Amino acid sequence: MSVRFDRFALVGAASFLAVGCASAPRPAPPPPAPPPPQQPVQVPPRAGVYKIGQPYQIDNVWYYPQEQPTYDETGIASWYGPNFYGRQTANGEIYDGNQFTAAHKTLPMPVNVRVTNLENGRSIVVRVNDRGPFAHGRIIDLSRRAAEALNMVQQGTARVRVTYLGRADLNGAGPADDTPAEIANALPARPAGQVDSAALDVLPGALTAPPPKPAPSVPVPAAPAQLVSTEPTGRVEQVPVPAATRLYVQVGAFSNITNARRLMNSLSGDLMISTIQRNGQTLYRVRTAPLATVAEADAVLARINAQPGGVDARIVVDQ
Repeated sequence: MSVRFDRFALVGAASFLAVGCASAPRPAPPPPAPPPPQQPVQVPPRAGVYKIGQPYQIDNVWYYPQEQPTYDETGIASWYGPNFYGRQTANGEIYDGNQFTAAHKTLPMPVNVRVTNLENGRSIVVRVNDRGPFAHGRIIDLSRRAAEALNMVQQGTARVRVTYLGRADLNGAGPADDTPAEIANALPARPAGQVDSAALDVLPGALTAPPPKPAPSVPVPAAPAQLVSTEPTGRVEQVPVPAATRLYVQVGAFSNITNARRLMNSLSGDLMISTIQRNGQTLYRVRTAPLATVAEADAVLARINAQPGGVDARIVVDQ
């Protein structure tokens, strides 16, 4: 009897355990794994767009950006430093003072230009990707690296020639397409009288189009044949430049002497009319006598700019 009781007891216990296991609740499934965190988008440091830009006003002076494939001008260059590092440039790139870049008031962006230091003959190619300089009398603002290459960091400024080369690569994908004519030409007329100007002598290897009609300036002798670089590689060319140059404040250049006299008589100060022959044409330049230093030229320019008719006055470098 005890054996049978034990057998039934074991069977009953097994049945109880089976029923108990069948009625116990199942554990909840584990929650799904969280999705991997999204990686931040890395914007290339040279990201940007091809841009001409609308007319804009700085310190009561209007600037009119436009296509200028024959731009060739002399004047004073400056450079800007670490306060601008990491900031967005006017065409959406990121400013890096270690790159060969520059700021210009009216050229499209990005474009490549050749900058030649007329004081020592050092010449480099830089990428214009920002707006400036807005200090009167400066025609281009260079990055620290570009200023070092031209050996002008210590003095802060230099007499330079700036020559347009062509459109720069856009985000590493080659130059941008041509700007539609309706956009390139849809700029309001500049509210100032027409000023005729003379063309500079061509710097071999620096232009991709025939020379334009910019303001007359220093005739630079022919450069060596190897001066063919059109990209900002950092290579410094040594080119021949005049032994001496002079600074002037020039208000305008006219093909008609009557217009030159009218402008000169409307302004106070020691102005004169200087003639020059360009392409078989006589031009009458309204300008000051030669000025000794950049500081003196700055002071004269400020006085002329303060007069109603002097808004277009600028510092030029000539012989």
